[in-house]
Amino acid sequence: MFRYHRLPAVLAVLLLGLPWGVLAEEKSGQMVYDQTCIVCHHAGRLGAPKLADGKRWRHLVAEGLDDLVPAALGGLRQMPARGGNPNLSDGEVARAVVWMVNQHGAQAAEPDEAAIKRWRAMADRQKKR
Repeated sequence: MFRYHRLPAVLAVLLLGLPWGVLAEEKSGQMVYDQTCIVCHHAGRLGAPKLADGKRWRHLVAEGLDDLVPAALGGLRQMPARGGNPNLSDGEVARAVVWMVNQHGAQAAEPDEAAIKRWRAMADRQKKR
């Protein structure tokens, strides 16, 4: 007979056996925008380019992801690293940048692990300057 008072222990054992990715699923670019980036990019707070400002974003799209993603990861001017949310992974930040540029005509693909690692290294190098 199953004892309900043992249920928390059983669940804990089952959860510990799962790969971490199952427990901490990465957010999509739009989810990250809606939860973090929107704070500044909706109203242009601290000089952030408003998501609705197509002219300004066309210039950013032209700069390319190799400039934009490292800046978002490491911070730039008044924008803090990771948009001020230290809980975001590098991949989540990259997906948010891709989502934002794709709102303005870019057709950037979902970033792969190699691109994310390259952008992290670029952000780290920029920080040392």
